[in-house]
Amino acid sequence: MIRVAVVDDQELVRSGFVVLLGSSPGIEVVGEAGDGAGAWELCRRTTPDVVLMDIRMPRMDGLEATRRIVADPVCAGTRVLVLTTFDDDELVHEALVAGASGFLLKDTRPTQLLDAVTVVAAGDALLAPSVTRRLIERFAALPTPPVRSADDGLTDREREVLVAVARGLSNQEIADALHMGYGTVKTHVSHVLTKLGLRDRAQLVMQAYESGLIVPGTG
Repeated sequence: MIRVAVVDDQELVRSGFVVLLGSSPGIEVVGEAGDGAGAWELCRRTTPDVVLMDIRMPRMDGLEATRRIVADPVCAGTRVLVLTTFDDDELVHEALVAGASGFLLKDTRPTQLLDAVTVVAAGDALLAPSVTRRLIERFAALPTPPVRSADDGLTDREREVLVAVARGLSNQEIADALHMGYGTVKTHVSHVLTKLGLRDRAQLVMQAYESGLIVPGTG
């Protein structure tokens, strides 16, 4: 059972998400909050697997709440899925830097939202397709990134997997492309996360582009 907390300052919107999630087999809504401060308190009290987090809220916004939840040892197993009406490049980047594991727009179809909750709960990152494209375009507009350190501790195979993750491939797609087993890919991803000290795949994507290991537009 995936335990989910819903955070949105609009009660009608929040209630809609609660009904949708609560009616889905395998998902339990453990609580709801109307602002970031309430979200943090809720997470400390209920330790959900996933928080469905709005960004624009009073008292404490979703970005600050995400930072606090991710940094709080009590909430170590909680992942944040940001959901907003604001298709804004800066917000996407800030949400990922804050530690969010996924970013979807509020016009996402109900089935896609439910799938996203499942994906994020399993430890993977999920970005809306338009968000992924815009994020890569943002990296492409940056000055030439620094050269990747040669002593990052990754093997050549692990770097191949990292590049594939950064290009948006799923574990199964990576397995097919690199001719290895699905379980082997998961092991490589886990090792890369550990060696680089990162939380999840969203941070792996950022690391790959910011370090210069992969350059937008190179295929």
